Amino acid sequence: MNLTQEDWIAQLEADENAVILDVRTEDECDEGIIPNAINIDIHKGQGFISEIEELDKSKNYYVYCRSGARSAKACEIMNELGFENAYNLLGGMLDWDGEVVAP
Repeated sequence: MNLTQEDWIAQLEADENAVILDVRTEDECDEGIIPNAINIDIHKGQGFISEIEELDKSKNYYVYCRSGARSAKACEIMNELGFENAYNLLGGMLDWDGEVVAP
């Protein structure tokens, strides 16, 4: 499900079962991440799927990338793998005006 930044943040802050997932490359993450995000690079192909399958399906995942395209794809993949709650950040890091920290 696609969420605007405002909705993504509001839902995330109210969610005690939330995990923030960054699907960008390591180089992109080196430029800064949203606090507490875990990184699984969607460009890893089968490696990405293997790492995603190890995650707890009972959690709610807030997914982002640089622009929102890869994270939308990641949410689709997660839904296919049985994750019920994967939320895509529309606009990704390009539109993000929240806190950014070093990984």
